[in-house]
Amino acid sequence: MVTAVKIDLTRELKELYKPSAKKPAIVDVPEMNFLMVDGSGAPESQGFQEACNVLYGMAYTLKFMLKKAGRNDYKVMPLEGLWWMKGTRDFDVKARDDWQWRVMIVQPDEVTQEDFKQAKAELREKKDPPGLEKISFRRFAEGRAVQIMYVGPYSDEGPTIMMLHQYAADNGFRLSGKHHEIYMGDPRRSAPEKLKTIIRQPVR
Repeated sequence: MVTAVKIDLTRELKELYKPSAKKPAIVDVPEMNFLMVDGSGAPESQGFQEACNVLYGMAYTLKFMLKKAGRNDYKVMPLEGLWWMKGTRDFDVKARDDWQWRVMIVQPDEVTQEDFKQAKAELREKKDPPGLEKISFRRFAEGRAVQIMYVGPYSDEGPTIMMLHQYAADNGFRLSGKHHEIYMGDPRRSAPEKLKTIIRQPVR
């Protein structure tokens, strides 16, 4: 009998999910499975909160469904967000209502579209959370990027983002793709000055 194992992608992909907070690094991000929800508006908007709730609901439904079936158990990964604005290359931090976003949670390779459909049906039957129909399960390939671990409140990320962009330029890269954040801390449980966020920017 094959014994199921506990998968922890933050350890298996340490280079991507446990970066240094002292110096940026260039990384190559492979294609992976993600649960995704697209939307627009500020992070405090109802749509954004619903997207986060349905993502976690689906992530845990999948986890326990696979575990119950005797397949490999795994750690639910942190929330990630891509951020951009339509029709402009410059991100206006003050125009929060105009922000576009894609929130997502990476899934192990063994999770399939059929698993996703089954888990979605289970979640609909049990809770039917708002925004369930907006969730999708897709492959996403980010490729080469520069990243760093930022520690502190979200509102003070600016200097770190600028430093990250300068590091990319100094190493012969141009910015490409959407601003990417990975939320390693929980703002409901951590003081703002202790929040950990991976800031990632695709480059070419």
